[in-house]
Amino acid sequence: MIGIFDSGIGGLTVVRAIMDALPGYDIIYFGDTARTPYGNKSSDTVIQYSLQNTDFLISQGAKLIVMACNTASSVATDAVKKNFNIPIHEVISSAVKQSLKATRKSIIGVIGTRATISSGIYERKIKEANPEAKVFSAACPLLVPLVEEGWLKKPETRMIVKKYLHPLKVKQIDTLILGCTHYPLLKAIIQHKIGKKVHIIDSSISVAEEINNFLSVSPETEKVLSRNGTAKFFVSDLTQQFKITAAEVLRRPIDLTHIRL
Repeated sequence: MIGIFDSGIGGLTVVRAIMDALPGYDIIYFGDTARTPYGNKSSDTVIQYSLQNTDFLISQGAKLIVMACNTASSVATDAVKKNFNIPIHEVISSAVKQSLKATRKSIIGVIGTRATISSGIYERKIKEANPEAKVFSAACPLLVPLVEEGWLKKPETRMIVKKYLHPLKVKQIDTLILGCTHYPLLKAIIQHKIGKKVHIIDSSISVAEEINNFLSVSPETEKVLSRNGTAKFFVSDLTQQFKITAAEVLRRPIDLTHIRL
């Protein structure tokens, strides 16, 4: 079973991408909706949450973990890998690799939560691979709450996206990393505001491709992952809006189980 966690609903974009890339694999998802967003929490708090989330997924039978939260990936990956002896995948490294393949001028933009942007993780990883690359980042703290509220097509959302992207647009970036798995739900708006010539990197698709490649060369892990086509969804706070948006993301209604960690 592939275990996936996120601070809220955004990680369902990763679920959908993995279902598309790896049809039939059993999936268990935990959305920590009671404690979202992670982007304005301290590093210590995000690490604590990430360890709890991972422990829960493993207790439910997960044999591989996907940290589908950029904030958690930016500050908690080392702690999670140190505490759990199963394959751990995060959404940052794969997005960085794809951005370096896609960029034409090596001018890359990154948008994410305050915690992700403040960590500097994307810039460090991009610079390690290509020291000549220019990286421009922008924190977008309002986008996660807007997505969680289902404001995907509101004029206010379009206005806020435009304001956040303006500093990156004037830098003439040619590639933009969506450094939060909530942001693919706003991809159409983001593409329109940043310009059609800018290549958008969707970390949910990138990490699904990475896991597919990992399993192709890791038969010992592939063998222990069940393939019954089942998917289980858990949340720490159950709301009607989550149900509605989740059905839109996964293109089908889903059963949600409310749990307390």
